[in-house]
Amino acid sequence: MKSRRPFGEGDYPVSFSLGSEPASRDRLSVALRLIYVIPHAVVLFFVGIAWFVTAVIAWFAILLNGAYPEGLYRFAVGYLRWSLRVEAYVLLLHDQYPPFSLE
Repeated sequence: MKSRRPFGEGDYPVSFSLGSEPASRDRLSVALRLIYVIPHAVVLFFVGIAWFVTAVIAWFAILLNGAYPEGLYRFAVGYLRWSLRVEAYVLLLHDQYPPFSLE
């Protein structure tokens, strides 16, 4: 019996393969990650509040001026970049401890 392909009889145009198995992690290293991220979570909580305030200010600036103020834009990008680095660290996607930085 022929295998049925959803888009014709040829090979798929895209293939995906993994080079190696994911690294195994022990429970202690995962638990320590959750403890290590607590200082980031505390600081990001307050920086997130500041980001929300600046986002509202930027919204009014964009509404009145037609442009995002450069300083507010750099702050917003820095906050989002920092929070994404911490999230990748917690979700075991990245092993390097994230820096306390908006850069």
